[in-house]
Amino acid sequence: MRGFKSLLFAGIAASPLIAFPALAQDAGEEGAQERDDNTIIVTARRQDERLQDVPASVSVLSADTLANTGANSADDFAQLTPGVTIVTGTAEAGDTQINIRGINGARDAESSVALVVDGILKTNTAQLNQPQGTLRQVEILKGPQGALYGRNAAAGAIVIQTLLPGPVLEGGGRVSYANENTFEGTAHLSGPISQDIGFVLSGYYRTTDGFFENTFLPDPNTVDNQEVWSLDGRIVADLGPATELDIKARYSELSGASINFNSSFHLPNFAGVNPAFYEDVNEHPFGYYGNITPSNTQESFDISAKVEHEFDSGMVLTTWALYSDVSQALVADGTSADFARFISNVDPAVDGAVASCFATTDQLTGFPVNQPLGIGEIPVPFIFAPANGSTFGAYSPTTCDGTQYQTRSQSDLSAEIRLASSGDGPLDWQVGAYFLTIDREVGVSIGADTGQGVIQNLYNPPNSTNPTSLLLADQFDTDVYAAFGSLEYEFSPQFTAGLALRYDIEERSTNSLVPEAFDPFTGNEINPGQRFGTLSPQNETFQQLQPRINLSYQPTPDLNLYATWGVGFKSGGFNNQGASALIDAEFNQFIGANVTIEDQYRKEVSSAFELGFKGSLLNDAITFDLATYYTQIDDMQFFEFFVGGFGLLRVVSNIDEVEVLGAELNLAAEPIDGWTVYGAFNVTDSEIIANSSRTYTVGNKSPYTADWTLNLGTQLDVPISARADALLRVDYRLTGPTWFHSVQDQVRPTLFSGLLPISALAPIPAEVGDADYSVAQRDTFGVFNARAGVDFGNVRAYIFADNLFNEKYLNEVIPAIEFGGSFISPGARRLIGVELGFDF
Repeated sequence: MRGFKSLLFAGIAASPLIAFPALAQDAGEEGAQERDDNTIIVTARRQDERLQDVPASVSVLSADTLANTGANSADDFAQLTPGVTIVTGTAEAGDTQINIRGINGARDAESSVALVVDGILKTNTAQLNQPQGTLRQVEILKGPQGALYGRNAAAGAIVIQTLLPGPVLEGGGRVSYANENTFEGTAHLSGPISQDIGFVLSGYYRTTDGFFENTFLPDPNTVDNQEVWSLDGRIVADLGPATELDIKARYSELSGASINFNSSFHLPNFAGVNPAFYEDVNEHPFGYYGNITPSNTQESFDISAKVEHEFDSGMVLTTWALYSDVSQALVADGTSADFARFISNVDPAVDGAVASCFATTDQLTGFPVNQPLGIGEIPVPFIFAPANGSTFGAYSPTTCDGTQYQTRSQSDLSAEIRLASSGDGPLDWQVGAYFLTIDREVGVSIGADTGQGVIQNLYNPPNSTNPTSLLLADQFDTDVYAAFGSLEYEFSPQFTAGLALRYDIEERSTNSLVPEAFDPFTGNEINPGQRFGTLSPQNETFQQLQPRINLSYQPTPDLNLYATWGVGFKSGGFNNQGASALIDAEFNQFIGANVTIEDQYRKEVSSAFELGFKGSLLNDAITFDLATYYTQIDDMQFFEFFVGGFGLLRVVSNIDEVEVLGAELNLAAEPIDGWTVYGAFNVTDSEIIANSSRTYTVGNKSPYTADWTLNLGTQLDVPISARADALLRVDYRLTGPTWFHSVQDQVRPTLFSGLLPISALAPIPAEVGDADYSVAQRDTFGVFNARAGVDFGNVRAYIFADNLFNEKYLNEVIPAIEFGGSFISPGARRLIGVELGFDF
């Protein structure tokens, strides 16, 4: 496991400087009310217990930590947690991939991280990075959690507690303003309705112009601008002395831009013409010039009800039901201009789209676009017309690259029933059942750009102003049934052992929604899969037993030695029908790409071991947590992006076997009252052991997995007068090198390899068009955040800086291997502002 030992030793050697905030912070409000010390109470095993007693790695963000960092979403939580990275919002708002210890949530597949809010499992990946109300505590659990927390917890779980109504009316709010016209505000009100009924009402609003501008459109703020608002309501009622009803509802709307990407080429043999053809993704100067105004809209609604009843024996029955509906759509420029999709085999004098392509190219000759792109006299790719051709790349200022329109709608209905022991005595147990039904529709439409905008329909006829050229649209239906149970036995005050089991059955089916129609530009079927036969309904059932075993030995109340083993599971699913045959024809038979994609991708199963110890010294003045882990992932699900003359194709593939070995160290200290130092170090070494999809990638690292992460910081919270306290907090996060594809420092053939021998530049060997992906790794980057201010009792005033030193890093790199480059998205830049808050 390359470099693992040296990194691990370096991390341990640096441990006196490392600490982690959650381990020295107060618990959430509910837990703090039960304790008069700094004990952290968590629900990591579906019951209230000390963090110290949990035999697993759990990072906790308390109400104070959340307030003092401004964290309110999964993106913020990940940056404060070792061994966790996130990619979110690069393509669309609902596109969130969280990586925990080498296991990533593949785009277009299920998430690897469960989201549990107030005891209820959220069921849509798009909800992972949405604000979830007035937060009081966040727990990030690492390793397989399916046996305890249910579906899609293969890598871990994010467990959130929000504000409960109290006996008196109370409320608060926070507003902030920062550069780029960034405004954010939250407010909440809670209290009693009657003696037995209480309520919580909260709202959230944020708007920003974003950090980047489109230099071609008249309104430049169309790259990463966004406006979002949400409203959350909660009613908690005592239906009797032993029964509680908890009803929650939330609604959210989002609007903004989409597809925040540039294209970057990795063709070293083209560098003689222009060095920018062979570009390190970390050195790319971002520029935006698409002629289509990108947009992304999202509407979310969910409502839930939970009933908890305590029997006379002390046993507790909990049952809940959740309905969720999330729909979103995006509009953006196309990607395939250089493959001449909209200019070949058509007379420009007859076809409006092609005439428009020629016209816009002529008008924009010399327009300054990102290197190595260039607009010549004609839109024909330069390899066919070296004297006066063009090189557009993706998202160009012409109409030649077409348009894209994507939709995703999903409605879910889920329910759970759980019976748990009283907690008295040495034996604790739980048993329950779960049901979920999902109705999802997904569509991707590529259309011709005639200069008259995008018609937001998945299919537009040939005589329209935005005729559809390619359409992928499917209906997916899923029914999930699960039964679970757990036992925890205390053999002695020092030794406990636990066993949890969950068995999932997922019945999945898919049906194509694409009509029988033809591409007006190529004459081919509008769905590439239709070239290889009729698209027929498909169905499959995926099943998995998920055990989890934990052992804990506590020789003293301040030291816990533990070991755990668990199995993680993500259901398999379906790609667009015909994807396998299309990729074989377009890439394997044409350029010898040696890539295998199946129309049905397999379930992902992981086996994870963890060994660690946690404890405290000097009456909790110092806390520590050291864990090592080993995970074997079978059939890891991985997102692939293909671009070519056929348009674009998004698929999920399987990497047959991946091994992950790592270690994590957390330390926290309070040298004096009011001053804490904290931080954490994680190192993850991964290796692809087998990969039938791309056999030549064996030995490479797990995609989307940072080699290491380092969190450092300090907080000073001291009184400056009888009525005021001063706060200073700084957080520094370093994220190590990251590969985003199974193909890494390797040379691979591309479509240019196939086109060059038949181009106007011939005779040129095909190898000249090969790409070298050693330049597609994201470099190490560090983000420094700071907050300082004064708390005047019920009023707070702060200044803050996110990414204070304006680190220019990459959010995501999506190599399109056979395209010859990557689609890259920038991370957030510096944000400096002021914040005011109050409560009563």
